[in-house]
Amino acid sequence: MEFSKETTSKIEDLQVLEKNLQNLLMEKQSFQVELNESNNALEELTKSSKEVYKIIGGVMILSEKNNLISELNEKKKILELRFDSIEKQEKIFSEKVEKIRKEIDKEISDYNEKSK
Repeated sequence: MEFSKETTSKIEDLQVLEKNLQNLLMEKQSFQVELNESNNALEELTKSSKEVYKIIGGVMILSEKNNLISELNEKKKILELRFDSIEKQEKIFSEKVEKIRKEIDKEISDYNEKSK
């Protein structure tokens, strides 16, 4: 089966988009894990009435609870913004992938009809 250059180009574009979408999904998953860890740490910090420690480069340092809560809240905000941005990109990529797939399917169908 031999397709036009346009169809071949669309197939290549689709492959690139799908690869980019897959990379984006892996990045999204990574941010989701970090966000969950931050939420869990914040929850534990608010429960704690004892001294709290922060790990920096493999060393535990006594820290002020309120400072750690502030740092984690700031980190959480940044992660949420990045996560939302990735979701928007994912939606755009998914829509492009779907559009190109439909175009390719139509072109293949048209090609098969002509071949009969």
